[in-house]
Amino acid sequence: MFKHILVPTDGSELSRAASDRAIQLAKFAGARLTFLYAKPERPVTFFGGEGGMFVDQASPEDFDELARKQSETVLGEAMEKAKAAGVDCHRVSQTGAAPYEVIIEVATAMNCDLILMASHGRTGVKAMILGSETQKVLTHSKIPVLVYR
Repeated sequence: MFKHILVPTDGSELSRAASDRAIQLAKFAGARLTFLYAKPERPVTFFGGEGGMFVDQASPEDFDELARKQSETVLGEAMEKAKAAGVDCHRVSQTGAAPYEVIIEVATAMNCDLILMASHGRTGVKAMILGSETQKVLTHSKIPVLVYR
């Protein structure tokens, strides 16, 4: 059975439900959990070239602080639930341009034997152009992935 499960979470309703299921699985299997929040990189604030323009965005410091607070809130909630269930757990917050790459990198570095994550039902043009992070993890991970719907 699984001994170390990585649980990427973004605080969405489906992601919280997947975290709850991961806690149940970990309790049943005697596994430990690592909750992961993949923080986004700062967006570009200037588009150059002829006719370039500035985009009104938060300062880099404000953006970093907002991402840090969001990470603390999301991971704190997951940690509280796991601890209340008696499950050994840890948390990681890491910045990256592509969340799926962060997920796979952390799972590999921490020797996780399962990634349990929510499906993010994108549809239509968005799915064709962007794809979902879950799909990208499924495509690129050498570690087993369990998708919660």
